[in-house]
Amino acid sequence: MTESRMIAGDAYVTKNGTYICPNEEVDIDSLTSFILDNEYRSTGYRKNYDMYTGQHDILRKPYDRESARPDNRLISNWANYVVDTYVGYFMGKPPKISLEDDTNNDKLQDWLNNNSFQDKLTEVAKQVAVYGRSYMLTYQTESADTEVAVIDPSSGFMIYDTSINQKPIAFVRYGYFNNVLSGEMYTANKIQSFTEKQFTDEKASLFGEVPAVEFNSNSERLSIVGKIRTLVDEYDQAFSQKANQVAYFDEAYLKIIGIPLPKDEDGNPIFNLNDDRILYSPDPMAANGDVDFISKPDGDTMQENMLNRLKDDIFQTAMVTNLNDEAFSGNASGVAIKYKLLSMQNQAAVEERKFRISLRNLLGTVIGMGKVIGTIDKDQVRKDLRFTFKRNIPIDLANQAQTARELKGIVSDQTMLSTLDIVDDPKKEMDRIADEQEEQVKRAVKNQASATDILKGGNNGEDTQQPQERGLLEGSGTSGTGMDKSKPSQ
Repeated sequence: MTESRMIAGDAYVTKNGTYICPNEEVDIDSLTSFILDNEYRSTGYRKNYDMYTGQHDILRKPYDRESARPDNRLISNWANYVVDTYVGYFMGKPPKISLEDDTNNDKLQDWLNNNSFQDKLTEVAKQVAVYGRSYMLTYQTESADTEVAVIDPSSGFMIYDTSINQKPIAFVRYGYFNNVLSGEMYTANKIQSFTEKQFTDEKASLFGEVPAVEFNSNSERLSIVGKIRTLVDEYDQAFSQKANQVAYFDEAYLKIIGIPLPKDEDGNPIFNLNDDRILYSPDPMAANGDVDFISKPDGDTMQENMLNRLKDDIFQTAMVTNLNDEAFSGNASGVAIKYKLLSMQNQAAVEERKFRISLRNLLGTVIGMGKVIGTIDKDQVRKDLRFTFKRNIPIDLANQAQTARELKGIVSDQTMLSTLDIVDDPKKEMDRIADEQEEQVKRAVKNQASATDILKGGNNGEDTQQPQERGLLEGSGTSGTGMDKSKPSQ
């Protein structure tokens, strides 16, 4: 059994942050315990969200108003850059979701388009990068339409059973309004509304399964932002300190030693030493007068090395490629670019497998309900679903075309076309090719018929021969009726 700790009563949480319950139904006490634990966990989610949106910890540090030193608060929002870069690479080209049967597939595409499913899937990928997990919930509207909503982990969570497969037994969506808790718990057969420590309403669910799925990029639910949060905080601190030192030492002091200056009635030099930033010492023992500016200590090289090291660690820890790196400044080939993107490709490959499982479960539940494409077996539709993920990278079309030509005759035409990124649907592309070939055959037959008419003396079916010419031809036996059928002489 998965290692877990008890929250309270029958509420447990595993070491990777998954909620489990040994009972088939979750009672109100266990539900309350899960919500309280998720609220505690949500503090980490909010920190990640603040990091992504630029509300970094350095902005919340208290100011020392008595200090004369500059106090710059600079934000280098690497978390935003890393997340958007990765999500653009992984989900910039929306995955193709399809069914084998053309009629059912057309209905599925209509449902996906009406629900803006690809846009919501992109939002899920972003939440997974920020929080480590995200949820999709299906529900029935008042007009009996099936729709999908994206739920972030600070306002929803899944509860699983204790079996080896950890099957979902309930999904909880909740929120606080005027400091009062309210929400719904979705199970396979019912939807229960609740408030503080009591269920208030119950209605039947038509899905027959928990109408929600969890998305994650890894079993540990590690987020990209969570992995680099301390590095980004340290980068902000180092960058702000560098700016403070530049501002502080740019206010240079003029040093005057051994040179008497005019004085006022009180014996002070006639200028403001503090405001004018002058250090003055009329030392009569000085052999020679000295007037110059005090030079600042130069720690720029050490600071730059520190910032570069932090930046490199941010991208390496996040397993995301820095597209502004000098390695991308040249005109590299498609293969070379893929090698530079290898770490991000590996991470995306693992996340893709997780997304396939979640999408298959979600769409199997939605389609199996019978509202999208009609009555169909859930298990069968899960088997028939096809997912095609494509990374959003520059296309080396010439290399792909050469590869496709070399595969001709070795693999099927559909597999050959699938190697081309410009072909979204190889099956439909084969249909287009067949239609074009059929049209070419029709034109060839039509042109051949026209050529035959010309050879026969016809022009689009019209007889252009003069009567005398037609008579001579008929008389010479060239027509079918006037031909000499006698045997040739020996």
